Amino acid sequence: MIGVVGAGRMGLPMVRRLAEAGHRVRATGRTPETRRALTREPAQVVPDVAQVGEGADVVLVCVHTDGQVREVCLDSGLLTTMPSGSTLVVHTTGSPGTVQAVADRAAARGIGVVDAPVSGGPPDVAAGRITLYVGGADDTVARIRPVLRSYGDPVLHVGPLGSGQRVKLVNNTVFASQIGLLAHAARLGRQLGLDERLLLDALTHGSASSRALAGVVRHGSVTGFARSTREFLGKDMDVVHAVADELGADLGALAPALDALSDATVPGNGG
Repeated sequence: MIGVVGAGRMGLPMVRRLAEAGHRVRATGRTPETRRALTREPAQVVPDVAQVGEGADVVLVCVHTDGQVREVCLDSGLLTTMPSGSTLVVHTTGSPGTVQAVADRAAARGIGVVDAPVSGGPPDVAAGRITLYVGGADDTVARIRPVLRSYGDPVLHVGPLGSGQRVKLVNNTVFASQIGLLAHAARLGRQLGLDERLLLDALTHGSASSRALAGVVRHGSVTGFARSTREFLGKDMDVVHAVADELGADLGALAPALDALSDATVPGNGG
């Protein structure tokens, strides 16, 4: 039995992929609307988080924020219902410290924990090609890899517990910095008398091309794309700054680019 907590925009296609792979799935959502949507899926729908863990071999947590991970994993009773020998997978991007706190609590009950934040969106989950950055013990990751492969490819084991979060935070820092650099580039283009849309489209055909640039072009401007990503990148950058401060890490040349991204999301800025 595979349990899923958080069957929203990312978790719902995970439920479908797991069922298509032959797994029995039990799931719940954080809102009544999500739980109603789940009734149309090939899953047993339960009303609360604790019931998801009953008899589950693996429980996937795919909620929005680090605070929600703590609520689900530490305050809801989920760990008290999961059997010894089962595994909890945290897909939410957040603090490595939160994953460690969950793992410390879970260890007392014989439950393994891995962190596996994702890179990509709902269409990637639906196609089975979402990237998973997995942190955890070798034997635990090997045991749950077939489950993760139901919707993830590649499934990258990047180190011990917490490494998945660290890699994802660096990944999103680079992505956010690229958007910030594109804001600088668009400003330079305007100073040179270039049309921003034409400039950005032209750059996709040269060595400046990147996934961030492709997203910018789809939205028509750096400012538009920066604002569309503000919700998920903003929370992740808050975690990046907090973790960097906690560990004494230096963002170096990434910092000015992140500042440019912040400027681009402010109404009236970015042209």
